[in-house]
Amino acid sequence: MSRNDMTASPKPKHDPIVLARLVGQLGDRETISKRCAALGDVFAELLPDVLAGEFGFEIAVSYAGYEVGRYGQLISGLGGAMALADCELRDWSGQYAVVCDSPFIVTLVENMLGAVSDSIEEPEPRPLSRIELDVAAMIVDRISGVLKIAVGRTNSYEPLVGPPYNVEGRKTPENGSEEAFAAMVQMSVGIGPVLSNFYLVVPQRALLKSAIAAPKAANEIKTPREWSEQLSEQVRRSKVTLQARIRLESQTLDTISRLQAGDIIPFHDTTDVRVDVSANGNKLYVCEFGRSGARYTVRVKDTYGSEDELLQHIMG
Repeated sequence: MSRNDMTASPKPKHDPIVLARLVGQLGDRETISKRCAALGDVFAELLPDVLAGEFGFEIAVSYAGYEVGRYGQLISGLGGAMALADCELRDWSGQYAVVCDSPFIVTLVENMLGAVSDSIEEPEPRPLSRIELDVAAMIVDRISGVLKIAVGRTNSYEPLVGPPYNVEGRKTPENGSEEAFAAMVQMSVGIGPVLSNFYLVVPQRALLKSAIAAPKAANEIKTPREWSEQLSEQVRRSKVTLQARIRLESQTLDTISRLQAGDIIPFHDTTDVRVDVSANGNKLYVCEFGRSGARYTVRVKDTYGSEDELLQHIMG
């Protein structure tokens, strides 16, 4: 017997695609297409009533198609100006993501603050503010609630919803989850003339084990009125950075060009010093300058509008 005959043959390498199909992590396109369409139909059936019942205005939701690929690639392929939440549905999938286009959230907030849907122009996509991300958190929670109903007929599935953040700040996990075979369901959302989207990115192994169906009874999904109140309260409790502007005495360009460290510029006012307080570039209050102990302060003397108008100025 030759030396080569005695050498053990190398183990054959398995095709990763074939292996993924064998272990239920990858489905054929027809099967995934049907599961995504079924999930889209459930969102289209349930979400409009859920959201309209909470906000008091019509929100159209419709299925807009699907894509397949690796989990991380599907998310990165969406681009920027979106809010993303990393979520889990315990006992169903250890990971899924909800991604909302920024115009969807911006338009929703504007309507919450009293704007008329038909008069709102479509916002430019942009990173969301802290307040808008707070509102996005509530939307993700409702989307996750509908997902729970769509994929499970029992209460054993528990959504664990992560806080939304601007997708530009996403960090790639190092646990290999980015390489999971996944499907992305795209849903169109219409609020008045504004048409936007949200996306659900789910590992295919979770879809393949699910019998997706809408509830037969309308009362299987609850839409508590207090959720709307909680959402409004969330907006009102969000922190906003304020800026105070004090008018200084006019100076010539020659004087300004020669100012040095330690030079003093007097306030314009000689008695109570007027201060304009603003947020996001919009004036909110007329104040007077003062001190409280060792700290400088401003005292509110007047406002630039009603409570609702101030909220709209802040969100603008």
